[in-house]
Amino acid sequence: MCSPAPGWCWRCPRGAEGRRAARQSRHEPIFRPCPAPAQRPARGQPVNPQKLRTGLSRIWHAAGYSIEGLRAGWGETAFRQEALASIVLLPASFWLGRNWAEVALLAGTVLLVMIVELLNTGIETAIDRIGPEWHDLSKRAKDMGSAAVLLSLLLCAGVWAAALYTRFAA
Repeated sequence: MCSPAPGWCWRCPRGAEGRRAARQSRHEPIFRPCPAPAQRPARGQPVNPQKLRTGLSRIWHAAGYSIEGLRAGWGETAFRQEALASIVLLPASFWLGRNWAEVALLAGTVLLVMIVELLNTGIETAIDRIGPEWHDLSKRAKDMGSAAVLLSLLLCAGVWAAALYTRFAA
């Protein structure tokens, strides 16, 4: 049953429209059936049906979504370039690093660049979905994502330069 106060049921009209509907229906019972009671989720259950998965099914579907995200990232030229560079740099990190901490730092910075590039691509895709028109906030969001990629590239270059210096010049 719907609440007598408009807007308390997730299927009922909200705001001015709900108040107008409540004024027009003074002679109806206080509690009326919800427009779609069969579709209302039970109390405490998530609205998204994907959240109902548990155990291995949830892990399996999450892995599938992650693979789809990598495929979508592969469509971006910058991500492909960074992925191809990582094919060279990740094995080189095992050769260049003198202990496990150096190897982890070298490999981690390479992976960080790829992660930040994927996040930047996601931000740009979400902004592009809003609309093709120019907006200052859209530009700022895209510029900040690009700056994050630049900073991760500078960090990666600095760590690799320091590792090369300690390995060969020192």
